[in-house]
Amino acid sequence: MQEMRVPGFRVLLLVSCFLYKSKGAIVPALILFGDSIVDVGNNNNLLSIVKSNFPPYGRDFINQTPTGRFCNGKLSVDFSAEYLGFSTYPPAFLSREASNENLLIGANFASASSGYYDATSVPFGSISLTRQLSYYRAYQNRVTSMIGRENARRLFSKGIHILSAGSSDFLQNYYVNPLLNILNTPAQFSDILMRSYSDFIQNLYELGARRIGVISLPPMGCLPAAITLFGAGNKSCVERLNNDAVMFNRKLETTTQMLMHRHSGLKLVAFNAYQPLLDIITNPYENGFFETKRACCGTGTIETSFLCNSLSIGTCSNATGYVFWDGFHPTEAVNELLAGQLLGQGISLIS
Repeated sequence: MQEMRVPGFRVLLLVSCFLYKSKGAIVPALILFGDSIVDVGNNNNLLSIVKSNFPPYGRDFINQTPTGRFCNGKLSVDFSAEYLGFSTYPPAFLSREASNENLLIGANFASASSGYYDATSVPFGSISLTRQLSYYRAYQNRVTSMIGRENARRLFSKGIHILSAGSSDFLQNYYVNPLLNILNTPAQFSDILMRSYSDFIQNLYELGARRIGVISLPPMGCLPAAITLFGAGNKSCVERLNNDAVMFNRKLETTTQMLMHRHSGLKLVAFNAYQPLLDIITNPYENGFFETKRACCGTGTIETSFLCNSLSIGTCSNATGYVFWDGFHPTEAVNELLAGQLLGQGISLIS
């Protein structure tokens, strides 16, 4: 009889832990997919050239620890987790922290340099969205075995799922891949990405997700690395890239509305990250910043991942006045502002 009671006791213990972990939080879990904007360290555990688990990354994070976040400190999704009431952050699924009760507040499947287009991730050894979805299925099985089918169903349906993708598809694939950009206009390539986006949301819905937010493209032409690579020597934002981002975001909004109408009970929000970031870049002093063109790390023109390292000459001493930390990613100070903006746009996901 003793042996029969142990498994039941363990389930009861984990259910109690599940309720305790999400106590105080507005939603039971936060689950993340996508690219480096939301990756908290999955690439650390891959044979990938795109990593950030070394200084000066993380120098303003908890205990000045580089975790694999592409930032000097917290990501916007870290701030979002805090705003939602979580006391810790969902762990990177491939990390040692992704075990037992730590998974009961969600998990992070994101991988830097992945995109809607699975082929985007291949040259960088990143986790494609298709594989991220496979990991999510494995995660669901683990959670279900811990807290039971009904509690797990509630966690998946009430938890917020966040997706960030698209920048790598354009900046690290389409714009530098002759085969893609000869055969497809930016609009045609965006249509290909929309099909992947629709399939991904469909799969999440079939797996029980009902509250999903997708982050739009930023003003890609204003990223320091994009200005260096595609600006033809001009130091201002590359309007061609920004126009492509605007066009893509319109398609994203239209596709999002279509998906919501198609699926009963689905709350799906396309977060507009483009305009808030452009406003900060356009009006830096009003937002507390003084440097919009040059990133903090190194020369501030292109350094990202292994090019942004402890030996990078010229790295700024205080990133709070900079909009960009490295060639592609915002500073913690900007991420905090963006998180507040996105939270306001996502009220329907928590109501």
